[in-house]
Order: sequence, then structure tokens, then C-alpha cells
Amino acid sequence: MSDDAASDFRHPHRFVRLDTILRLRWLAALGQLTAIFVVARGLEFDVPIIPCVAIVGVAALLNLALQVAFNPMQRLEPVYAAALLALNIVELAALLFLTGGLQNPFSFLFLAPVLISAAVLPIRLTIGLGLLAMACASALVFFHLPLPWDSEDPLVLPPIYLLGVWLSILLAIGVTSLYAFQATEEARKLSDALAATELVLTREQHLTQLDGLAAAAAHELGTPLSTIFLISRELERTANGNDQLASDLKTLREQAQRCRDILAKLTQLSASGAPFDLMPLSTLIEEAVAPHRDFGVAIKVRLAVAATKEPAVARNPAILYGVGNILENAVDFARMTVEVNAWWNAETVEIVISDDGPGIAPDMLKRIGEPYLSRRRGTDEPQSGRAGLGLGVFIARTLLERTGAKVSFSNRTFPDHGAVVQIVWPRARFEAEQPTESPAGSAD
Repeated sequence: MSDDAASDFRHPHRFVRLDTILRLRWLAALGQLTAIFVVARGLEFDVPIIPCVAIVGVAALLNLALQVAFNPMQRLEPVYAAALLALNIVELAALLFLTGGLQNPFSFLFLAPVLISAAVLPIRLTIGLGLLAMACASALVFFHLPLPWDSEDPLVLPPIYLLGVWLSILLAIGVTSLYAFQATEEARKLSDALAATELVLTREQHLTQLDGLAAAAAHELGTPLSTIFLISRELERTANGNDQLASDLKTLREQAQRCRDILAKLTQLSASGAPFDLMPLSTLIEEAVAPHRDFGVAIKVRLAVAATKEPAVARNPAILYGVGNILENAVDFARMTVEVNAWWNAETVEIVISDDGPGIAPDMLKRIGEPYLSRRRGTDEPQSGRAGLGLGVFIARTLLERTGAKVSFSNRTFPDHGAVVQIVWPRARFEAEQPTESPAGSAD
């Protein structure tokens, strides 16, 4: 699969429902009101209740207006979702201004909108929200009303402590939002790559199942074609006095016979128990290798002689695609030769694909098979060691591991050079493997 095709599964625009943002804003408003009245009534501290409740009330009215004016299930454009999260930051900053600034322990709530943005919004908007939160936190260091406290025993925090709080808030915003964004992005990539894997497997299954469709077509069309053939032959015998009609009837009979012959061939290819329904290992390898023989790279296939019978597997699109994709990459990076070695015994079946190319870069060797990991060479560096593998290898590895295989990547031992891919199945699992049914396979 090309990198362009892979990119189709990565969505540059991310959307969040209005209902999700509104729920978070209602939760924030409820928490703020609770904190205000607990501090004012429960702890009996001198809190400016009216200004604080007014700020929360404005936020609640905005929530109501948005809920009435728009469908809560509507998906917001990222910039609108970011605007609502920015409003949360400004509202929190206003409340903290009235209640002690960074001396207020709730000042760490600046993290919440930025973390939400890191999880659901593009990085540029997350950076913008992070900078806004940092700016508000920095302003509160210098501009704020006194922290509500016991007037007989006022709390006086040293400036060095406030500097530490300010610095910790800034670091927490940067580090935690970066971590949240990276974790969410990796999960999103994996989800998109698995969707691509399912699509590829479904396509391969559809191609494999075309023989069944051909058999059904041959069965359904066989009877009417036989009828046309017989009637045209009988009419041809009765048209002795009309050469033009006889010629037309002869052509009709010949074409009907031609259709019958084509359908007969389709029926033979699709017949249950045909030779290629159950593929010996050597046949499977040859079918995977055949499309890649005409690219100027020699492909050498070696099968080890074993005491046990050669293993065979039912035709499986997952195995064919997986082995074929790894072979395609080997041919792509090889200089002159690709080797495919296979052997088996009573317990295992193994295929090893190696090439004489630059090999796999050390920094990629442990990460190979991850989705969207790519250093695909450009047109100006045809044999550069900077080349790499992307979504195709992830799909191949996923499909092969679904069939019970263990796939490992390594480089040849010095002084040889090139990549080595080892695919090992338990023999019992290999011979019992059947094509995986996909829920999408019956959606046509």
C-alpha cells in the first residue's frame, strides 16, 4: 500500500460534539458554585460571592443559549470547540482573580481545558490554548484580590513559593498536554491503521470469492444458453431455402456455443476442491513471488528438504497479502537479489525473506511494524539507506499474526547487509487456517 493511500485514513480535521463541550462546561459551573458556597458558608471565609456567582451565571446562560440555538449532537469545527475551551480558561482566570490568584489551590484547573484540547483538537489549537492558559496564570501572579482567609490569622505566602506554583503550572500545562496529545495521536493512528487493515482484508476476500460468483453465474446462465443453442440449431436445419437466414442462425448458434464454453471454463476454475483451493507451501510462495519477478531483481526461492510431508493451507487472502507485501518491500529495497527460504518440520512452518539492500536503520528496527512509520526513499535517492516501511508492513504483520504467525525483523550479520523478515507458524495452526470472515464481506 502506498503512502498516499495510507494517508487517506488519517483525518486532518477532528470534530467534537457540542454536547460534549456543554457537559464539561455544566460540570465546571456546578463545581465552581459548590466551591464558592462551601468556602463562603461552610468555612465562613470572606468570599466575594456576588461577583463570583455572576461569572458562573454568565457561563450558565451561555450554555443555555448554545443548547437552545444549536443541536447538541452537532459536531463542532475544531476552531469553535477551541473557542469554548478558551472561554473556560478566561472564566477560571476571572474567578481566580477574585479569590487569591495563584495562591488559590484551584489554580491548577488551568490544566483541564488544555488537556481536553490535546485529546480532541489539532496541535496548533492546543498550543494556542496552552499559551492562553500560561498568559492567564502569569497575569494572576501580579493582579489578584487577596485569598479569602481568616482575617485574624492571614495567610502570607513567600514570593519564592508563588514563583514555584507559577512555574509548576506552566510545566504541567506543557508536559501533560504534550503527553496527552502524543498518547491520543498514537491511539488514533492505530485505529486508522486497523481500519485500513480491515479494508485490505475485505478487498482480498472479495477477490477470492469471485470464483464463487462465477460458479453461480455459470450455473444460472447455463440452462438458457443451452436452450438458445438447441433452438438455433433446429431453426438452422429448417432454413435450407434462405441462405441469409441460415448464415445468421449459424452465427447465433456458434456464439451461444462460445458462451457455453466460457461458462464451462469458469465452472472448472470455481469448482469446489480445485487444485489451488488447498495450496502447498511451495505453491503459496510461488503465487506470492510471481507478481514481483519482472522488476529487475532476482528472486531466489529455496525449499528445504524435510522428512515430513509438505504443509498445505487453504487459500487465505491474509497470508497471501501479508507475504506478498513483505516481498514487495524486499524487492523495493534490494540491490540485486531477494531470497525466499522455507522449511518445515512436524511442529513449525517457516518462511524467511531477505534482501541485499541497505537493511533496516537501527532506530527503526525495534519499531518496525508500527503504523505510519515511514522513511520511504524519494526519487532523487534511489538506493538510500534512509528508506523505510510504512502502513503496508503494519497491515502485513497484522494479517499474518491473525493467522497465528510470529513475524520478526532483523538485519543480516556483518559483513553481509540487508533486511531479514522471519515468519513462523505452528504447523497445526498453519494447516488448519481458513480465510477470516469479515463482517463487511457480505455488504455488497
